[in-house]
Amino acid sequence: MTASPELESPRTASPDLLRSVFRQHAAGVAVITAAGRAPVGFTATSLNSVAAEPPLISFGVGTSSSSWPVLAEAEHIGVHILGEHQQELAATFARSGADRFGPSTDWRSGPEGVPVLGGVLAWLVCRVVARVPAGDHRIVIAQAVVGDPAGGGRPLVYHQGRFTALRD
Repeated sequence: MTASPELESPRTASPDLLRSVFRQHAAGVAVITAAGRAPVGFTATSLNSVAAEPPLISFGVGTSSSSWPVLAEAEHIGVHILGEHQQELAATFARSGADRFGPSTDWRSGPEGVPVLGGVLAWLVCRVVARVPAGDHRIVIAQAVVGDPAGGGRPLVYHQGRFTALRD
């Protein structure tokens, strides 16, 4: 068996290598929200289902994120699965310094006071059960409390450094 050319010159692990590898990984796009003095939120591609019983999810958040101080204390968070029609919403919540909850964002105060976004494919309000240190991030584990899977449409995906849609 002959090694493929890609295996002949592997690169030493680095932040750039990790980013380059994960550009090849398509991920669903979610927005995580929490209530503080003012609502906070950010775009996440690290959302995972952890367990069905109890219903647990996880996501990563950078400790340098403007949302982290509120998320570090929040008892409940919102998880919103974005549709392919919500690229601008994803970009707004990904952009540093953006007015994420301004007039162009459809949202309301939902269960447990958590900001719930309108027009999403599905949403959950979850109770935070753990915050696990992981380098310059924290992995947040939360248990679903209430939600709505009834939004219609196709999911928004992130691949090769941009938001895109699934193809048939």
